[in-house]
Amino acid sequence: MKRGMKVGDTAVVEVVVTPDMFAQFEGHVVHPVYSTVSMVYHMEWASRKIILPYLEDHEEGMGAAVFVKHVAPTLEGSTVTVTATVTELRDHVVMTKVEAKNGERLIGVGEVKQVILPKEKIKEMLQATLHS
Repeated sequence: MKRGMKVGDTAVVEVVVTPDMFAQFEGHVVHPVYSTVSMVYHMEWASRKIILPYLEDHEEGMGAAVFVKHVAPTLEGSTVTVTATVTELRDHVVMTKVEAKNGERLIGVGEVKQVILPKEKIKEMLQATLHS
């Protein structure tokens, strides 16, 4: 990993809630609001944006854990801003605190753990999984 990443670094993802982000299972909309699944995706994306400038050509990041609390609903057409902030760096592990807001209203909080590994190591891990 390239040098320079530090605790406190942030990245933001901003999206407008659309019907494809609604809470749904097997194509059936349960609630016409921003889903937890979409929130997790955007939290992981914001966290990934932090690491991208620091990856070496031979490295890639892998999600290792996500902890999320979805605290408020958000309607279609609302703008959701997800902010990830680095809280811990150790070895090749990057921990981020994530917050999702609709304007000033907090709608979700959590943590994302990413591990930076050589692409070759990831390939080996996937091959081992295929053969187990």
